[in-house]
Amino acid sequence: MSDELESMQKEYLFPCVATYYEKPLTLVRGKGMYLTDSQGTEYLDFFGGILTVSVGHCNETVTQAVVEQNQTLQHISTLYINEPQALLAKKLAEVTPGALGKSFFTSSGTEANETAVLFARLATGHSDIVALRHAYSGRSEVTMNITAHSPWRPMPSSVAYIKHAHNPYCYRCAFGLTYPNCDMRCARDVEELIQTTTNGQIAAFMAEPIQGVGGFIMAPKEYFEVVLEIVRRYGGLFICDEVQTGCGRTGKTFCGIEHWGVQPDIMTFAKGLANGLPIGATVATPAVADSFTGLSIATFGGNPVSTRGALATIDFIQHERLAENADVQGRRLREGLEALKAKYPCIGDVRGMGLMQALEVVDPASPAGRAPTGTAPAGMAPDPKKVVRVFEETRRLGLLIGKGGLYGNTIRLTPPMIVSAREVDDALEVLDKAFAAAG
Repeated sequence: MSDELESMQKEYLFPCVATYYEKPLTLVRGKGMYLTDSQGTEYLDFFGGILTVSVGHCNETVTQAVVEQNQTLQHISTLYINEPQALLAKKLAEVTPGALGKSFFTSSGTEANETAVLFARLATGHSDIVALRHAYSGRSEVTMNITAHSPWRPMPSSVAYIKHAHNPYCYRCAFGLTYPNCDMRCARDVEELIQTTTNGQIAAFMAEPIQGVGGFIMAPKEYFEVVLEIVRRYGGLFICDEVQTGCGRTGKTFCGIEHWGVQPDIMTFAKGLANGLPIGATVATPAVADSFTGLSIATFGGNPVSTRGALATIDFIQHERLAENADVQGRRLREGLEALKAKYPCIGDVRGMGLMQALEVVDPASPAGRAPTGTAPAGMAPDPKKVVRVFEETRRLGLLIGKGGLYGNTIRLTPPMIVSAREVDDALEVLDKAFAAAG
């Protein structure tokens, strides 16, 4: 059956729909932390559908809520009021930081981010958006232009008002500096970017607290405070992209940006918000939200089924204290990954927060100066080929993981937040064996 499905995929889907592994994996069933393929083989899932399965596959609480909603009211559009949409907007106002209080619902992170850009430009009356290199924001024309990854940008740049600043990539600092003796040069460089590539007025600075597709690049604790002082001085708002970092995944707090102690003006969610149901949310301060005085609609945005699923997901996260579990098990995972780094010279960097952890894989024998940017220790070049070998081994040993980074050399580990200590240990054991086998 899997061969037949693979043939159908090749014949009837766009070839840009990429798949993992030398022999693509056909998955047919999921429960909790585990997935099963068409041959009956079970896998421990440490990628969670790209950080989307936040409370486990086929979570009974969420599934039951969705079934009940499907039996009651499936779709009416936003031209009418429905209870789950209103309750979810109220809940997001409660769990987000600062003055964020009004929501606009869509069907994806792409739409949520595009909506955020529109609202920022309307609210400020300014045009320019400052984004970060290595960012990923979606696949619409605007969000692909915000995205700073050439593999994810199939067309030349077409949106002139988007400017890209250096990201806080400490392992490969663009300025050749070392944290903390760097005076936050990457953040302070935003001011010169504004002064040289805009008219001195910007609509917003848009950033992920931890860059997801970028390879879990995480800003130092001072970064956002420094950069936002500059941004607000030039009239800009802060759009915080929580599509991957939200819903408790970074540990302790519901939103990733809360670890940095700054207040966004606009925040976006998707992915883990509804445990796999299609949803996007743009949450803004009343001042920003009320600046859009025209008409708008999202046909499937705010639909009763997805919003009911999101409510059930958030309730489960809160009731089961999964943000706290993400912190505890994330620390356990991090400790194990650091031990692997000490054991395998090809692991150049370990980074992340909570249940967003990454390994940057490098060639320790690469000549100095081969690193594509910055000053990675000893000039160690990325080694995406080794990542591929590790991937094949982890699959063979029953573990599913993710990858990313501009150079394709970063392993991403993002299990559902219900993960236990035993499952963390099992994943670490498989990774150890996979790196040993990969050479």
